[in-house]
Amino acid sequence: MADISVRGRIALRAAATASWASQKAGRGKGSMIGGLIALKIDPTIMDQLGRGRRTVLVTGTNGKSTTTRMTTAALSTLGDVATQADGANMDAGIVAALSVNRTAELAAIEVDELHLPHVTDSLNPAAVVLLNLSRDQLDRVGEINMIERKLRAGLARHPDAIVIANCDDVLITSIAYDHPNVVWVAAGSGWAMDATSCPRSGEPIVWEGEHWRSTGADFQRPQPEWWLDGEKLRGPDEFTAELRLALPGRANRGNAAQAVAAAVALGANATQATAAAGTVREIAGRYRTVQVGEHSARLLLAKNPAGWQEALSMIDHDAAGLVIAVNGQVPDGEDLSWLWDVRFEHFEGVQVVAAGERATDLAVRLTYAGVEHTTIADPLRAIASCPAGRVEVLANYTAFRDLNRDLDAR
Repeated sequence: MADISVRGRIALRAAATASWASQKAGRGKGSMIGGLIALKIDPTIMDQLGRGRRTVLVTGTNGKSTTTRMTTAALSTLGDVATQADGANMDAGIVAALSVNRTAELAAIEVDELHLPHVTDSLNPAAVVLLNLSRDQLDRVGEINMIERKLRAGLARHPDAIVIANCDDVLITSIAYDHPNVVWVAAGSGWAMDATSCPRSGEPIVWEGEHWRSTGADFQRPQPEWWLDGEKLRGPDEFTAELRLALPGRANRGNAAQAVAAAVALGANATQATAAAGTVREIAGRYRTVQVGEHSARLLLAKNPAGWQEALSMIDHDAAGLVIAVNGQVPDGEDLSWLWDVRFEHFEGVQVVAAGERATDLAVRLTYAGVEHTTIADPLRAIASCPAGRVEVLANYTAFRDLNRDLDAR
């Protein structure tokens, strides 16, 4: 690893002290406050921490934390890997992750879409994984085509980086289309509402089976080098392996395909990388099952329409109950109009409970969807109201965070 400047060493010592104090005061792990202080003292500290590493950056609207964890597992077949433990994907969290493990020559870093261009400039990554791009929190992120253009321009400054791009996502393909060094992965796209028109010409996108093309530009789905074939993952040089995942859902199979492709691009053995990606079981509390009295509650997280649609597809319709918890705090996006873009229908036979700070807003949406439900704002009480047995719990960001905190505090 490269040497850290005198100012940088002072910044890291101050960050470590602040993190320790935060932990002692019971205010969390302290990684964020440590990263913020380090950047305040030395704004170049991220650049310094990134030198000498081969780094993979992972971004997209959905699946960042899962794919980063899978990429970390796959890269671990090559050596020690620095990464975030808690999914903190903005500057302070990235600095904290890199400072915790300064000797690792590999890094897998999750990055918020809005931060990708300047983080790429700081860390000069060996590879960038582009998962998907769809509407998120409009009051924070903004209009989706603007984000596509910013990410495209940011990548253009790094022609040597290997871009691992999902060719089933129209907007992601547009970001990577002109890049000289792309590995295309058919990772799937369960949400097409934000890509009905070509981001380059404005004309309609036409789908013909798996293939898509623009009607107004020389722009179409590239031929993938990696793709899913039933239970198998196929790749270059006639590579084939069974893709056995501990995590549910078709989106996670696509995440795993891109994680493996990224690790292989950095020199990992494809068979070993595939097996390693399949060992990931839990990401910061997501997918875990917790016993709550007479209920076995499985916790799922969703943050935006595309993520909600995917998470709803994972719901076990044989469960005794389904608790849907929605908050509207700043990290969630205070505008909940996206609820009307999500299909909440088809939960016949499952007891549904609307919960969270914005339970009433959710209840109105469920009513219009024809879903019979009750409304109990407190998620723990909502779980307790369900019949004994398995309960699925689907929550947005702060509702999920607060529920995990309450469960751990019991």
